Amino acid sequence: MIPEVPVMKAMLFECKGKPLALVDRGEPQPAAGQLLLQVKACGVCRTDLHIIDGELKKPKLPLVIGHEIVGKILQIGEGVDGFSVGQRVGVPWLGRTCGQCKFCLSDRENLCSSAKFTGYSIDGGYATRAVADSEFCFLLPDGLSDAEAAPLLCAGLIGWRTLKFAGDAKRIGVYGFGAAASIVIQVAISQEREVYGFTREGDSAGQEFARKMGAAWAGGSSEMPPELLDAALIFAPVGALVPLALKASDKGATIVCGGIHMSDIPSFPYKDLWEERSIKSVANLTRQDALDFLDVAFKLPVRTSIKTYPLADANEALDDLRHGRFHGAAVLTMPE
Repeated sequence: MIPEVPVMKAMLFECKGKPLALVDRGEPQPAAGQLLLQVKACGVCRTDLHIIDGELKKPKLPLVIGHEIVGKILQIGEGVDGFSVGQRVGVPWLGRTCGQCKFCLSDRENLCSSAKFTGYSIDGGYATRAVADSEFCFLLPDGLSDAEAAPLLCAGLIGWRTLKFAGDAKRIGVYGFGAAASIVIQVAISQEREVYGFTREGDSAGQEFARKMGAAWAGGSSEMPPELLDAALIFAPVGALVPLALKASDKGATIVCGGIHMSDIPSFPYKDLWEERSIKSVANLTRQDALDFLDVAFKLPVRTSIKTYPLADANEALDDLRHGRFHGAAVLTMPE
């Protein structure tokens, strides 16, 4: 008699233009080096929209998207050390690397050409169960609920890496005041930096949210801040923000683009880049980023502003994200 395969619920992405479908699927089993997780919460990220909209071109199909996973360990695959059944872990976007290329061997595994990504080339967390490579899972201490912790696994981590590239900048502009900005501002303020928030033109609610989170000033993306910026962090996927940030920046400033996808950057006069201003992008994250950031996040502690949705309402959560109907982060919660 063939043993019955346990069934899980998942929101399945099959092709561009088609809504995610709630389906029953066979529960995955952990291979060597993997953990089987009971997903407790999964953040909804703008990268998920880039996948659904076809802006990221090579997803595994059909696919369970979602890469801000908080889960409880149910089973442990062969050869795994350092984890126990019942522990709470987080799973980020970077899901696997080769460990042998020039990037992996020089502390730049985020650039590994053979990397696999959670919720893109590996099934992710819009489901009640998920498997993940144990080497890319991180123990999560108490202090935040599962839903509150979920945005730390991408919005927090990418915000952290983006802030790192700002160096010792004291006056920082943040363009696109969503989940990443709402987290990174807390870290920046704890480091005694001054943050200026830039939102869509006319978004008075977004500007009020930025001020509530601690921004010294908030205004529209085309406005000039009261002081020139030492660095600008751009989280909105809008290339036109780069020239605007350059105009608002002081000599020697760094403009850091924190998104995985951005519309084309329009041309701008060289004088806006001159005086040793620079433009830099952030690609993915490293495991060391996760270790460093999560230690800081739980010690501060970082507080996340979230709106929760049941798993079955993932399409609604994505649509609300697309149209800016909330401030902070959307998080899916799972049925027991």
